[in-house]
Amino acid sequence: MLPATIRNLSSETKNTHTALIRTEALRLGFDFVGFAKAGPLDEEARRLEDWLNRGFHGQMGYMANHFDLRTDPTKLVPGAKSVVVLMHNYFPKEKQLDPTAPKLARYAFGEDYHHVLKAKMKALLDYIRTEIGEVDGRCFVDSAPVMEREWAKRAGLGWTGKNTLLLRPGTGSYFFLAEMILDLPLVADDPIRDHCGTCRRCIEACPTEAISPQGYLLDASKCISYLTIELREAIPAEFEGRMAGWAFGCDVCQEVCPWNRFAKPHSEPAFEPHPDLMGLTAPEWLEMTEEVFGRVFRKSAVKRTKFEGLRRNLKMLEMPE
Repeated sequence: MLPATIRNLSSETKNTHTALIRTEALRLGFDFVGFAKAGPLDEEARRLEDWLNRGFHGQMGYMANHFDLRTDPTKLVPGAKSVVVLMHNYFPKEKQLDPTAPKLARYAFGEDYHHVLKAKMKALLDYIRTEIGEVDGRCFVDSAPVMEREWAKRAGLGWTGKNTLLLRPGTGSYFFLAEMILDLPLVADDPIRDHCGTCRRCIEACPTEAISPQGYLLDASKCISYLTIELREAIPAEFEGRMAGWAFGCDVCQEVCPWNRFAKPHSEPAFEPHPDLMGLTAPEWLEMTEEVFGRVFRKSAVKRTKFEGLRRNLKMLEMPE
């Protein structure tokens, strides 16, 4: 087999490499794999710049950092030829038992996805280097300036919905996204068309009106996920009574999306919730100590908000007596 340092690969070799990577990614537990040609995201860069200028990123200052890296993967991996986009289902079969309890976004039920997916991607990159040869590449799991939804769209894995999340026909949106940027030429997939049609359910259901009336544009500074996770100071008073019971993240725009009626439970053991989590009652949430928080959320993404942040979020909710 040709070493990966020789980049003038035949179509047959590119097909072989692409199929090899897809097969191994699926074996490692990823649900879908797409491929895109690496290059500048010129149109997306203009949209991102406008979004930032309108202040829709709130206090997420990092969104404005490394703009050139965010919009051009060849700046992250010199000589990059391909972006491999991976989707991993996180839709749980479990539900919180107390309907009056504060709600967690479903992605936070199990272990922190950053660690789980990064381990799978490292195994995939090691496999690529073993089977193909010397390949320069980097793995990203929501942890670097990579426009993951844009690349997933280019890789044919779905379209950007009116709620700005990636939607995939027949499966919905309860997926984590991860990317590998490689200096290896691969066969790119074709994008698919938008299937939102005239539906406005996510726009109308958003408790804080964070989605623009026309859709496809999110004012993140109004989004409950931002308010309960990213915002480090007090949640503005204007959102009192509008948090819809969410203590960490928010799934409203996914819950009302018709495409998510196709969602099926994941099969990843690491994403199973802590044994005590689903049974927590509303009073137990209110009375939660830092010790209980540390035990229940020890491996969870909820740790990001810290115990004090979770207490702040709970105080904003309309709690039952």
